[in-house]
Amino acid sequence: MDKILRIDVGAAGGPKATTVPVGQYAGFGGRAMTSAIVSKEVPPLCHPLGAENKLVIAPGLLSGTAGAQSGRISVGGKSPLTGGIKESNSGGQASQVLAKLGYSAIVLEGKPASDDLYKIFINKDGIKITKDNSLKMLPNYDLVEKMKKEFGDKMCCISIGPAGEMKMGAATIAFTDMELRPTRHAGRGGLGAVMGSKNIKVIVLDATGMPVREPKDLAKFQDANKRFVDGLKKHPVTGQGLPAYGTNVLTNILNEVGGYPTYNFKQGRFDGASKISGETLAETEKQRGANPTHGCHRGCVIQCSGTYNDKDGHYLTKQPEYETVWAHGGNCGISDMDKIARMDFLDDNYGIDTIEMGATIAVAMEAGLAKFGDADAAIKFINEVGKGTDLGRILGNGAAMTGRAFGVERVPVVKGQAMPAYDPRAVQGIGVTYATSPMGADHTAGYAVTANVLKVGGDVNALKPEGQIELSRNLQIATAAIDSTGMCLFIAFAVLDQPETFQALLDMLSAFYGINMTGDGVTDLGKKVLTMERDFNKAAGFTPQHDRLPSYFKTEKFAPHNVVFAVKDEDLDKVFNW
Repeated sequence: MDKILRIDVGAAGGPKATTVPVGQYAGFGGRAMTSAIVSKEVPPLCHPLGAENKLVIAPGLLSGTAGAQSGRISVGGKSPLTGGIKESNSGGQASQVLAKLGYSAIVLEGKPASDDLYKIFINKDGIKITKDNSLKMLPNYDLVEKMKKEFGDKMCCISIGPAGEMKMGAATIAFTDMELRPTRHAGRGGLGAVMGSKNIKVIVLDATGMPVREPKDLAKFQDANKRFVDGLKKHPVTGQGLPAYGTNVLTNILNEVGGYPTYNFKQGRFDGASKISGETLAETEKQRGANPTHGCHRGCVIQCSGTYNDKDGHYLTKQPEYETVWAHGGNCGISDMDKIARMDFLDDNYGIDTIEMGATIAVAMEAGLAKFGDADAAIKFINEVGKGTDLGRILGNGAAMTGRAFGVERVPVVKGQAMPAYDPRAVQGIGVTYATSPMGADHTAGYAVTANVLKVGGDVNALKPEGQIELSRNLQIATAAIDSTGMCLFIAFAVLDQPETFQALLDMLSAFYGINMTGDGVTDLGKKVLTMERDFNKAAGFTPQHDRLPSYFKTEKFAPHNVVFAVKDEDLDKVFNW
């Protein structure tokens, strides 16, 4: 991966591609690459949908190799939702394919001179950019079927749905999985709207004829990879829980500990949780001939994905993730798994972030637009977004805008982005991450659920403020580094609990690049990434007062624990004091 593909979408006569050396960005991958380019090249005060913003798509440092779990991809830009820097992470096939093609990043820059829509095809022979207005407003599944007919089934797609074309703040970028379904999404922060603002509908990648990336020391790399896989397989989370029940294994766990936000973050337990739990979901999938254990990209050994069939045994959607099931389920008072799966399909098809959409629907329900528990109304709301009606335009721009439009005070957002499926009063470490991450409310930025709830990597009392700053700080640093490698974040469970598995990861990086990667080196990388991101946000106008939760989390007691978020503001300001 020694080159960057830059596409000027505002060039005379249509988008023009230029391949340049990686240059000053050598040694970066994934999130480090996206944040480095955005922080250096994008004016922090620019309009997110304007010519000065850039969309950066980057595989990780180990993507395209034989390394297990190395197929995550990072997408970066200035977020239309938060107004700050954004890295959104996804699975799917694109990272492995892009890396094999030798690209460290694709950068979309400039502003189109017309409203024509374009598709981009990249393979070992080069880049072809074609105007294709027949693709306008196609949903993702239909779009991919059309690309399959044109380019065959050996490719993968990076695409936007109607929400991205309409430049909505909740718009995603879709990545196809191993079955060429657009089920994996860079969901958070509205980066689909940035791709839409560049008039690029789809990027088709085909690495046919390209070899796997070779390490500097093959024998050492293979040995380290084997030890790494062994560690993942023997850990109870990555080796048992996630493969058996998917990410939705967390529903019963979070509900039991009283940290499952229900009815727009009003209480921590949902009476219908057992109906939409990971255990119930997996059993339903088996009964209907679907598969509860599946990888979203080649090289995945955890296999926490799956497929979900309808009552007639026909494919409906991927196995809905924990966040999706919560957002459209418990948070909206809905316990019908088939309706939740339908909403998951619609979100993927229109290109909408399931977390943002579910939180938005709950805010709309609180506003009185529908009753909590009304699944049909929730489905109607998503279809309004897909059609771009006046109401759909409001909902499609997220929970914060919907709260403003309908006069709702209780809107669970930080920096304009909706909170995921853990209440910060019952899981106070995740509250620190929500408040302080440069990304806006984002559980993956520093997943304190590990020590707060799962007792992985330590034990920090979830209901008390003590220890939460250090926990979130360390996890945010580690996560920024992991996101740069292309590794799936779920490796953290084994890495935190098993020193030998962490060492295996270090050995993989060392063997591949011919370096001596240490734990301190990982920490330094994470700090460098976070510093770039925070410097960008500061220049964009963010202050310490933006690193706060909505005030009601500090005043409204949360059942069943009857606690408030108790971490002090002055302590939140110390998260990045290292």
